[in-house]
Amino acid sequence: MNATQTTATVPAAARPAAAAPDEGSARALTGKRRIAFASFVDENYLPGFLVLLRSLALSNPDVCEDFIVLHDDLRPSSVARIRALHPRVTFRRVDADHYDSYKKGDQDNYLVRKAYFILDVFRIRDYDTVITLDTDMVVLGPITELLAMREGLAAVPQFFYGDKTRMLNSGLLVIQKEYLTDQFCAKLDEIGRSGSYELDKHDQGILNALLDGDFVDLDPKYNFVKRRLSGDLPVPDDTAILHFTGRHKPWQGGEAGYEQAQERWREFDVDDAELHASYLSRPGTLHQDLLVHFGTPHVERTGDVDIARRVALAHIGSGDYQAAVDIMERVHIPVDEAWPHEVYGHALMSVSRYEEARVQLLLATSAPNRAATAFSRLAQIAWVHGDDTTARTYAMAGLGVDPTHRASRIWQQRTIDGVPAQQKGGPEDQLAHVAFYMDRQGNAGDKLLPESVRLAFDPDTTSRRWHSVHAHRLFDEAALERVNARRGLVIGGGGLFIPDTMPNGNSAWQWNVRDELLERIDVPIAVYAVGFNAFDGQSYRADRFRTSLRKLVERAAFFGLRNHGSIEKVRAMLPAHLHDKVRFQPCPTTVTRQLVEGWQDPARRDDTILINAAYDRAGLRFGHDYAYFLAQMAKAVKDLGDLGEVQCVAHSLDDEKIAFDLRREHGISLPVIPMYDFENDEIRDLYARTRLVIGMRGHAGMIPFGCGTPIISLISHPKMAYFLRDIERPEWGVSVHDRDLAAVLVERSRDLLADHDRTVADVHGRQQELWKVTEANAAELRTILGG
Repeated sequence: MNATQTTATVPAAARPAAAAPDEGSARALTGKRRIAFASFVDENYLPGFLVLLRSLALSNPDVCEDFIVLHDDLRPSSVARIRALHPRVTFRRVDADHYDSYKKGDQDNYLVRKAYFILDVFRIRDYDTVITLDTDMVVLGPITELLAMREGLAAVPQFFYGDKTRMLNSGLLVIQKEYLTDQFCAKLDEIGRSGSYELDKHDQGILNALLDGDFVDLDPKYNFVKRRLSGDLPVPDDTAILHFTGRHKPWQGGEAGYEQAQERWREFDVDDAELHASYLSRPGTLHQDLLVHFGTPHVERTGDVDIARRVALAHIGSGDYQAAVDIMERVHIPVDEAWPHEVYGHALMSVSRYEEARVQLLLATSAPNRAATAFSRLAQIAWVHGDDTTARTYAMAGLGVDPTHRASRIWQQRTIDGVPAQQKGGPEDQLAHVAFYMDRQGNAGDKLLPESVRLAFDPDTTSRRWHSVHAHRLFDEAALERVNARRGLVIGGGGLFIPDTMPNGNSAWQWNVRDELLERIDVPIAVYAVGFNAFDGQSYRADRFRTSLRKLVERAAFFGLRNHGSIEKVRAMLPAHLHDKVRFQPCPTTVTRQLVEGWQDPARRDDTILINAAYDRAGLRFGHDYAYFLAQMAKAVKDLGDLGEVQCVAHSLDDEKIAFDLRREHGISLPVIPMYDFENDEIRDLYARTRLVIGMRGHAGMIPFGCGTPIISLISHPKMAYFLRDIERPEWGVSVHDRDLAAVLVERSRDLLADHDRTVADVHGRQQELWKVTEANAAELRTILGG
C-alpha cells in the first residue's frame, strides 16, 4: 500500500484539534512544517541507538531533521557519543513516574516499565510531524516519503503469521500535530490506567486500543520485522527499515536463524572515523548539517583538502562565512588545486579579507574548469572597491574562458551600467542614497525600490536631487567625503538586513561600511523602510551584525523599518534604551498611488490573475513540501482559470521555474510575463491593470497593493505575514505548506473577485492607513533633512 493511503477517519475523541503555535513564532507566520525523529533511549539500548543513527545518516545522506532523544537517565559519556553522531539532537527527560499508574502485565519488570516511555512522544508540542524509531531498528533505504506525509497517524500493520486482526506495530510511527495534544495524552492515560488493552503489548497495546484500527497504512518496507526472515532469509532489497523485534538483539549476540539480517545491522556498527569516511564518500547530495558535522573532525584528523572545500561550501551555503575561512585555514592547499583556492577565496572575500582573497582566486584561475568563477569573483572584489576598469577586465577574462558564464556577464554588465549618473545638481541640493541598485534583468521589485524611496522624499528622483551610493560597494574615505558634502543620507529601502545576498565582514549586513566610517558621517542619517529579511531557519552567525546595527541606530536621526515584525526582531538585538528609536515606516511601494505624480487608477482592468513564485533559498521556503506545493498549485491554476486568465509573472529569471515545473510535472501551461525586463512604469502599469495578484515575493504583494490591486500572498517567508498583519488582513495570505492550499487559494480568490469594486475599495482603505504613517514621518524627515 502507498504511504498516503488512509483508512476510516480517526474518531474525533481520539483526534483532537492541534494546538496552535505562538502567534509571533516563525512557524506561525510561515506555516513551515517542523519535523523531528524521536526515540526512547537508555543505557541498555544505547548500542542499538548508535547504530540506528549511523544507518539513518548513511542510508539517507540528504536527510537531517531534529532528533529528540527521550530518556530517563543517560550518562554524560553516552550523551556525548550520541551528540557525535547527529548535529541536531535534543534530549528530553521522561516523567517516568507518570507511567507507574498504568496497569501492566509485569509491573516489576524494568524493561516492561520502560516500554511505555515512548508514549511521551505525544507530549511534544513544538513539531508538526514526529517520526518515532525503535532503537532496535536499522535504516537501509530512503525514507523521504515519510517526511512528506501530512495527515493522520501512520504505521505499518503488525505482522504475525495467521493473524488477520488489524493492529499497528508501534516501532515506527509517523505522527501529525493533531495527535500531539493534551487531549490525546489524556486518552492514552485513561486506557493505560484502566488496563483496557492487551497488557503484554505495552505501549503498542494502548495505541491499538485507542485507535481501534483507524490509522494510515505504511508499506511494510518501513517497518520490516525480523520474524519475516525466519530461516535466515535474505533481507529484501527494497527494505527501508529493518526491525529486530523479539528478545535477542544484534548487539547482544543476535539469534540463530537470522544471520543475514544481523549482518545488515553489523554494516553500521562502525567507529566514528569509519562513519565519517563512509558518509563523505556517499554519492549524490549530502545534507549540509551532516557534511559539516562529520566533515570537520575528518579534516582535523586527515587534513583532507577536498573535504575541507566541501565543508567550507556548506558553511558558505548557510551564511557562516567565518567558519568557512576557519576550516580552509586548517589545511595545506597545493598550488595546483584550483577548486579549494577558489572556495577559500570566496570565504575570505565574504568576511572582507579582500587582499588574501585576491591571492587565492588568482591561483584558482590556473584551472580551466574553475577559472571563470574565479575571474568573476575577482571582478566582484574590484567592483566592490570602485575599480570598474579592473572589474571589467576580470569579467571579460571569465567570459573568455566560458562565454556563457552568468556571473561574469553580470559583472561585465554592471561595470557598463554602473550606479546612476551623478553631479547634475550641486551637492547642497542632493541627498545621498544608500540602496541596492538592481542590475538589468535583476529582481523587478528591487529594481523599483530605489525610485520608490526617493518619491517619498521628492518627486524628482533623478541625480539632480540624489547622489547614489551602492550598498554593496565598500564605503571608503572617498565615499565618506562625498556623502558628507550632501545635506543628508537616506538608507533604504528593501530587505537590507539580511546576511547572505552580498556578504561582507565590515557590517555583516548589506551596506559594506566599517564602524569607524559610519561614526564619521556628519550629516543626518535616515534609515527608511528597511526590512529584516532573514528567512525562517536563517540567522546571523556573529556579533558583528549586532554591533554594527547598534551603531547605526545610535547614529541615525530617523530609523524606520517597513513592518512591525522587523521592528520586533531588531529591537530584540538592541539595548532597551534604543527601542523607541526604532519605528514603523511602510515600504513606499505600498503607497505607490499616493507617491506617483498624476497617478490615475485604471478605467478598466485586464481579466487576468497573476501568479508569482520565488525559488531563491528554496530549501528554506519549501522544506520537504515542494512536490506538494506544486501539485496544489496545479489544482489551483485549473480552478482559477474559471475566474480569469492565469499568467505567471516572473520578478526574476528563476521565478519562471513554476511554469516549467507545472508543464513538466502536471501538463499545465502558463504564459510567462518577464517582469525582470520591465522598466519601473511598466511594472506599475501591469500590476495596476490586473484583477488579482497571487505572489510569493514580498514585492509581488506590496507593489500591486500599492497600485490598488487585490493580493493574496503565498507565504514562505515571515515578511509576507508581517505585511498582512500590519494592514490587518491576515486572511489575504496562505502558507505554501497549508494542508488545503489549492482549496483555500481558490476560495479566497473567488471571495476577493466576487465583488471586485468592494475589494479594491478595501485595498485603498488599508493603503490610506499606511499613507497616514508615511505622511507623518515625512513631516519629521523634512525637519531633519531639510529640502
